[in-house]
Amino acid sequence: MKSGFSKKQELYIRRAFDLARLSEGSAVPNPMVGAVIVFQNRIIGEGYFKGFGKSHAEVNAVTNVKEEDRQYLTQSEIYVSLEPCNFFGKTPPCTSLILKTKIPRVIISTIDKTPQVSGNGIELLRQNGVEVITGVLEKDGDELVKYRTNYVERESPFVILKYAKSKDGFIGQENKSVWITNHFSKILVHKWRSEINAIMVGTNTARQDNPKLTNRLYFGKNPLRIVLDRRDDLPEDLHLFSDGLPTWQITENITRTFSKKNVIQIEIPFDDFLLKNLLKKLHEEKIGTLLVEGGAKLLQSFIDQNLWQEARIFEGNKYLKNGILAPQISVTPNEEFKIENDTLKIFQNG
Repeated sequence: MKSGFSKKQELYIRRAFDLARLSEGSAVPNPMVGAVIVFQNRIIGEGYFKGFGKSHAEVNAVTNVKEEDRQYLTQSEIYVSLEPCNFFGKTPPCTSLILKTKIPRVIISTIDKTPQVSGNGIELLRQNGVEVITGVLEKDGDELVKYRTNYVERESPFVILKYAKSKDGFIGQENKSVWITNHFSKILVHKWRSEINAIMVGTNTARQDNPKLTNRLYFGKNPLRIVLDRRDDLPEDLHLFSDGLPTWQITENITRTFSKKNVIQIEIPFDDFLLKNLLKKLHEEKIGTLLVEGGAKLLQSFIDQNLWQEARIFEGNKYLKNGILAPQISVTPNEEFKIENDTLKIFQNG
């Protein structure tokens, strides 16, 4: 089925996607965006959004145009993975830059769902004589900015559930640390950690497994760690509290002060609204993505309250015969992959 767009348009939009992905892990809660400036089938400038408060993709693309090529901007077209912004935030609006440089044609993959933008950037450009084409590989463009869209529409971080289960359906065993998946799956999980803002575990997982929740097997920044500690009695020598990396301890009643300054204590009632209130707090702190790694009770709570957007579930090549049953998800997987003798299934919620 033909898309109605030329191969050239799709080619340069795909290049914009590739550029956008370079900011994975640093853009959220803002969107990942890439931009490509083309003059007579030659790329003369390209750029991507590198992180909160930094220059946007369109600005970086224009900046990267060589001096001898600047004369061609008024005859060029700019391909952008997401609608250019039209309001002042940490940086000036990109629509103003496009109008100032007199780029006559803008090709966009998808519309920015941010309320201040949401089609207004496109309308402003058109009102000022710029030709605007939208919807090139739109589905792929929407996927690229799904974290941002969720952040502005739900006013909540994008919640990803992750766990591993045995072939007979167990996530672990009582009072025992059990490793279910292979080393390659572990590296992949560390890659995911480098791409998200925050990672969360429950009290029992923190106490029994003493996890570090870092991406030490992959490059990039470590996520903010979040641990539930209702009674404020988890040992202070746990990695989460003692290694100097940022951790939020969520408790119902603060009864102590940690010696290490990396721990931020936050009081939230442990009632039926605990998870919703925590997600609200994360949104207020501009946390756009949350990876929930366990345990079974915490994961099932997110599922039961329908507070998740994606689940990444590994099935290892071993049987436990008894133990803690894995959480249950009622939807069917969207994707399935083999990682040597492990199987990874990806589920989407809505």
